[in-house]
Amino acid sequence: MSQIRFATGSDAEAILEIYKPYILETSITFEEAVPTPEDFRDRILSVSSAYPYLVYESEGRIRGYAYAHRYQARAAYRWNAELSVYVERSGLQKGIGKTLYGALLKLLQLQGIQNVYGIVTAPNRNSEKLHESLGFHKLGIYHNTGYKQGKWRDVQLFEKSIGGHELNPPPLRSIRELDPAAVTEILEQYGQKLIEE
Repeated sequence: MSQIRFATGSDAEAILEIYKPYILETSITFEEAVPTPEDFRDRILSVSSAYPYLVYESEGRIRGYAYAHRYQARAAYRWNAELSVYVERSGLQKGIGKTLYGALLKLLQLQGIQNVYGIVTAPNRNSEKLHESLGFHKLGIYHNTGYKQGKWRDVQLFEKSIGGHELNPPPLRSIRELDPAAVTEILEQYGQKLIEE
């Protein structure tokens, strides 16, 4: 059985196993030390208290995950979110990341998010293609902004508008405040896409 569902604290170790090679073997994340499962669990719970944190599970195993979180701390930025997605290395280029991102975008629209951002270490053609395929636009590049694996790295910023930018926007809704039936429909719709591919 395959499904997209919300992550829970008990998924921390399985999600961390996906993330760990990205920390230790790549410059895709600027994190350098592998978090403890307890710390990672706390991250999941913190993010998922207000934003979607999704996993793709197939045959009882988590194969990818994606989440959104606040983009910038100042109050006026609150209608924006930053997205992240990681897929186990054997599952790359199989539609998992794109499908998880698609579900995230739909859920964020229900919450009232207006703009979403992807921050991508360059070069990372897989991530660049993912963002481009979903209609993100490249805003620019931070040059030589991170030092990892013996080299200064650039970071690209991608942006996508997902809201109408009305005046006097309503307050954001927590992921926990959304209609459960609408959420279930989105998760099932995108989960079905992965089964069909």
